[in-house]
Amino acid sequence: MNRLSPTALAAALFLAFATGVAPARDGHDHDRARQALEAGEVLPLRTILERVEREHPGQVLEVELERDDGRWIYEIKLLRAGGAVSKLKVDAADGRVLEQRSRERRGGGR
Repeated sequence: MNRLSPTALAAALFLAFATGVAPARDGHDHDRARQALEAGEVLPLRTILERVEREHPGQVLEVELERDDGRWIYEIKLLRAGGAVSKLKVDAADGRVLEQRSRERRGGGR
């Protein structure tokens, strides 16, 4: 099974934001995210993922950067040991985990 390392994932996501490889309707959001990174309003995704990996081991499934009430938030979805899925909301400015929700794997799966 191929697994994308967190560093490779971070690089791919950063390049997607930086180069505008996104649908036209999302272009404005990517520009705002890149500007926030360049202005120092958010930590680089690599830094966030390194912190998350230390405190919340698992495989990164999805990362989104959103603006919520004037604050940049990384939403990170992780696959944890045993199959549980966790969703973290991380303050993009300082890396603090603001919220964590987990959903256990349902029994009887094949």
